[in-house]
Amino acid sequence: MTIDYLKSGKPEAARAEDDAKVRASVEATLADIEARGDAAVRALSEKFDSYAPASFRLSPQEIDDLIAQLSPQELKDIKFAQEQVRNFARAQRDSMLDIEVETLPGVILGHKNIPVQSVGCYVPGGKFPMVASAHMSVATASVAKVPRIIACTPPFKGKPNPAVIAAMHLGGADEIYVMGGIQAVGAMALGTETIDPVHMIVGPGNAFVAEAKRQLFGRVGIDLFAGPTETMVIADDTVDAEMCATDLLGQAEHGYNSPAVLLTNSRRLAEDTLAEIDRILQILPTAETARVSWQDYGEVILCDTYDEMLKVADDVASEHVQVMTDRDDWFLENMTCYGALFLGPRTNVANGDKVIGTNHTLPTRKAGRYTGGLWVGKFLKTHSYQKVTTDAAAAEIGAYGSRLCMLEGFVGHAEQCNLRVRRYGGQNVPYGAGAEPLEAAE
Repeated sequence: MTIDYLKSGKPEAARAEDDAKVRASVEATLADIEARGDAAVRALSEKFDSYAPASFRLSPQEIDDLIAQLSPQELKDIKFAQEQVRNFARAQRDSMLDIEVETLPGVILGHKNIPVQSVGCYVPGGKFPMVASAHMSVATASVAKVPRIIACTPPFKGKPNPAVIAAMHLGGADEIYVMGGIQAVGAMALGTETIDPVHMIVGPGNAFVAEAKRQLFGRVGIDLFAGPTETMVIADDTVDAEMCATDLLGQAEHGYNSPAVLLTNSRRLAEDTLAEIDRILQILPTAETARVSWQDYGEVILCDTYDEMLKVADDVASEHVQVMTDRDDWFLENMTCYGALFLGPRTNVANGDKVIGTNHTLPTRKAGRYTGGLWVGKFLKTHSYQKVTTDAAAAEIGAYGSRLCMLEGFVGHAEQCNLRVRRYGGQNVPYGAGAEPLEAAE
């Protein structure tokens, strides 16, 4: 196998050092929120966002006033995007069926899909107002029929962003708070004097938000580890450098630590893309961010074969994977580790991020090896139930259960089964003894 790194990013050791600093900061901040509640949240908001309103929760009138600042076209666009997200989420929900089956005569097994009862949706917005993230979390939770949906977003340039607030409200949020970062995630998960805690936290965010969710997991549920944006472009010589460079930098502008990787079997495309990236960075309005991200986290990987490209892609397990080759469906058929695929040059990650209807909250940092992204099913808990309806079934299952419990040494467990054998099967099973087979009793 010949794999050539024409450009590499920051070494793993340096990335691990950054992670350690984030972990320590988040741990201390969450402890402060748990100890001091609203006072800690207010102090953190003042420190990081220079924002200290009388109440972080927006009133219905404040929400209406903010939405009124949007133009008719802006509102129409938000509603269009939300309808695409809802349509796909509804189709996904319809695929999740409650079931009930009779596995043996008189033995009924089933499961029900029950919504999580309260969800906190984090919508990033300190650097860029992430309007679309409200569709992905709030509107999708609404389709799942979550009874209580609260949403938090940081102030944008010192005040609530009207478009984000509109998306939260139209998406179905019951409570909207203007607060960001660790303090928002901590307040929703741990609760404060004025915010009741939720059962689950969802939504993307920066490294601090992702780490806060990681540390809180267990006390509350989370959707997945969705940290800084990642993108990979898998391309061959069927596309050009402008397309590749544009798709890489389009995601690198998210933040200073957004990995962007070109994976190709064409040396010419690789070299041309490097040059094209340099050109675009001279004119891109968000180049200040994208340049740092590309410098520290950008990679160009040259492979000999498509099979090598597939192996590297699955190893990297990138959040967004843009595939532009002469065999896009082959990658769809064979790739196993990723957040979401964007197939063909007519498709692009930005459409997935903003409007096309699939959810843009996706696994990062190799989490695509074991989980997919946020979807309506993440807001549903699948709970099983059992029901035995005949005496014969109670005795038969009880006899098997008793013997299997005794095989493991669980005498008390066995007696639960034995009691049913005695009551419903008419057999005299001594306490602590494994029930005999029904055939022998007969």
